[in-house]
Amino acid sequence: MQESLVFFDLETTGLGRDCEIVQLAAVSGGHSLNLYVVPRCRMERGASRVTGLRVRGRRLYLRRRPVPTNSLREVLVSFIAFLRMLGRPLVLGHNIRRFDCPLLARALDQLGLGAQFRSAVSGCVDTLPLARETLRGRGLRSFRQTDLVRELLGADYQAHDALQDVRALQALYGELRPAAESIRRHGFTLDTMGDKPAPGCKAPRGQRPLWESAGPAVKVNDGEDDAAGRARTSGEGNEKGR
Repeated sequence: MQESLVFFDLETTGLGRDCEIVQLAAVSGGHSLNLYVVPRCRMERGASRVTGLRVRGRRLYLRRRPVPTNSLREVLVSFIAFLRMLGRPLVLGHNIRRFDCPLLARALDQLGLGAQFRSAVSGCVDTLPLARETLRGRGLRSFRQTDLVRELLGADYQAHDALQDVRALQALYGELRPAAESIRRHGFTLDTMGDKPAPGCKAPRGQRPLWESAGPAVKVNDGEDDAAGRARTSGEGNEKGR
């Protein structure tokens, strides 16, 4: 039985250490989660320009249209529930070891949810170094996610929207088909993400590491965005492309 893979991404108020989460999205096969948060701090102009997200009067707007929002705690609790539904999956994302996961870990720990998240996942893998290793020798100049999707899939997509980013990454991963050893080599946990080189995540006693049996992800087509707060089931410059 193939283990679950969850592709994850954040959109934030900026790229600094003190930036906050504005959008969290995750996808696994046909299951998806897309949630928005009104941040406590101001969004940087550059972040608003590339994401289309702006805060006005304590409401969040995406390209001038209001979007439903939840508290940060509600978003993180929903994300943990999504992960548990999939049975301790492996969480993957592009450049997450240096950006998304430190930000996620800070938010989880501030809200006392760190232990719940750690128990809900098997580990994390950054697809940026994974792609560099897998595609070594291809002569690629850029490993930004948008460039990889264009090069390998011949497609463009609406980058800087977390849901579109994770859908594109899921399809890209299916094309990469990385070796199990490469997946293990680039694995980490929230507790080891600052270590170098990247260690493999340790599985609970009696269990094999998830990446030993992880296969390519299901390739999905873009569909209509899910309503915020719902999981849908059907049938560096920043290397993410920011």
